[in-house]
Amino acid sequence: MRKETPQAPVLFIIFNRPEQTRKVFEMIREAKPKKLYVAADGPRPNRTDEQRCRETRSIVDLVDWDCEVKTFFRNENVGCGLGPKGAIDWFFENEEEGIILEDDCLPSASFFKFCSELLEKYRDNSQIMHIGGSNFQNGYVSDADHSYYFSYFSHEWGWASWRRAWKHYDFKVASYPELKKKGYFDNFFSNFIEKKYRLSKIEKTLNAKEVSWWDYQWDYTKLVNSGLSIIPHQNMIKNLGFGEDATHTISANDERQKNEARDMPFPLTHPNFIIRDIKADRRYFNIFFKKTILRRKILGVLRVPGYSIRG
Repeated sequence: MRKETPQAPVLFIIFNRPEQTRKVFEMIREAKPKKLYVAADGPRPNRTDEQRCRETRSIVDLVDWDCEVKTFFRNENVGCGLGPKGAIDWFFENEEEGIILEDDCLPSASFFKFCSELLEKYRDNSQIMHIGGSNFQNGYVSDADHSYYFSYFSHEWGWASWRRAWKHYDFKVASYPELKKKGYFDNFFSNFIEKKYRLSKIEKTLNAKEVSWWDYQWDYTKLVNSGLSIIPHQNMIKNLGFGEDATHTISANDERQKNEARDMPFPLTHPNFIIRDIKADRRYFNIFFKKTILRRKILGVLRVPGYSIRG
């Protein structure tokens, strides 16, 4: 009989949304991790954040199971870039591996078991840098013999990783100019549109006066370290953050908001190989990048030749 994998430590990144935070916390409570880290950015100046931040932070008082709770509550606001980055730094200073959830990422119950099992399985394999909880393939499965596939994309709506991977994180994407100049990205991506889009995010990070994101840099870190992500064949995360008060997920046309969190069947079926599923990656690009980005007219901003933009 196979020994049950211990529940991995959880980092819960929160801010000023008590309603969403409670919903995600209830799923954490159901999982009952032995270690829970809660990180919160400080209230923004000249905004009505203080009361909502206090209310959101009080979630730690609801921990009613055997659990070691650690908190990292900032007094001042550092934003959507340095805030999560600092929280994840703190988490991996204390833990070798673990699960990361933000306050708008509602997981299914199986998400925690999935991440914990794969954190253990790939603990010493430097090829694997990221375990995702999301799947945006709309039901498509390229290889039904296994529970997940390997990708060079990563989805940060509920994920897990290791200290060994995060230590390479490059918030400032400092190596990008040299690597681009030497042509390392010339033929790396599936097609010109993907190259144009993904490099534009890196250049946006490099040239921004103030960076209010952290995930483009994580994608870049994996890219320049030849790292792979694990993508489950079953979507296990529902994003609760779409709306006018969101910082990034504001589009009413983003079809990813329709994804419901469902449970993954167990036992997991593991592949006996580690090969990027190029077919699945291309399909994801076609579904999300081409369809969603064209709708947002982003390709028009990027001046991609040969593509007309129609709403």
